[in-house]
Amino acid sequence: MNIEIRKLTSDMLEDYLNFFETEAHADNEEEDRCYWVCWCSADHRVETDFSSPEKRRDLAVQYITAGIIQGYLAYCDDRVVGWCNANTKSHCIHCTSWLRFMSEINTIEPDPNSRVKSIFCFAIAPTMKRKGIATQLLEYVCKDSADDGFDYIEAYPNKKFVNSFSDFMGPVDMFKRHGFISYGETEHKLVMRKHLK
Repeated sequence: MNIEIRKLTSDMLEDYLNFFETEAHADNEEEDRCYWVCWCSADHRVETDFSSPEKRRDLAVQYITAGIIQGYLAYCDDRVVGWCNANTKSHCIHCTSWLRFMSEINTIEPDPNSRVKSIFCFAIAPTMKRKGIATQLLEYVCKDSADDGFDYIEAYPNKKFVNSFSDFMGPVDMFKRHGFISYGETEHKLVMRKHLK
């Protein structure tokens, strides 16, 4: 199985949308189709309507075109089989999911010049789960972030496995195997970080 990882660009918009409409949520309800518009560099302190899949799709089109949603698509034979949402941490602290679920996490760096990339989610096509695609995405994101000059990469896995729907941020063990260490915690999550330089 040949997996190719590509950094999301606006010319991959149709691939991205098709993945979320046919693959990423094939094991959940259509109403759950998120397009990951809640994890991005938009400022959601201004009221934003996420109330339907159609409205989230429209936001995804806007956000990808503007580079507000960032991440990586995994392809197998030109078909998207996986997604990793990864973006600059300091740019995302006003998105709705950060404000709702991550507000306890420290956003002040000891060195104000440090650049931190945050990994917010993995979505793998149901037929391709347990084949190492999330691991390949993680490895690519780490390398690409280092190449782009980031100092650290951070992830926020649940401390304990809940279920595959709730554990979209990836498992603790995967991050440990790739050199991430515990950097902080909330009631339910670990903050795991890897030094890239």
